[in-house]
Amino acid sequence: MPTSKASATWEGSLAKGRGSMKPEHATDIAFSVATRFEGAKGSNPEEVVGAALAGCFSMALSLGLEKAGMTPQSIQTSATVHLEKVGDGFAVPRIELKTEVRATGGDDAKFASVAEQTKKGCPISKLLSAAEITLDAKLVH
Repeated sequence: MPTSKASATWEGSLAKGRGSMKPEHATDIAFSVATRFEGAKGSNPEEVVGAALAGCFSMALSLGLEKAGMTPQSIQTSATVHLEKVGDGFAVPRIELKTEVRATGGDDAKFASVAEQTKKGCPISKLLSAAEITLDAKLVH
């Protein structure tokens, strides 16, 4: 199986510094204290984790639906990653996935079952299992 690589660089103090995250085959993603904690425009590590989970879940859901006899046409997934102060530090206690799917060949019950199995079974969900991951899945007819 292939491996994936990414790197990060931070320059300066925490308060005045800035960093860059770099997926091996994508452009740099700039971040800072302001983009992470103060709502400034830009990205942060939690956003990148959310994108990874949303992407992994969407791909795995496509496969799961096909295996269940459904034909996926489009899958739109978002992830809300909650960074919270815990004691002297921070933690990510939960991630909320929301997905809307256009698919044929199945009903709401079959879809809900596949979506829930996918939430538990996609590789990034397994990696992030320390956080509670909730799912709001909607089959669009």
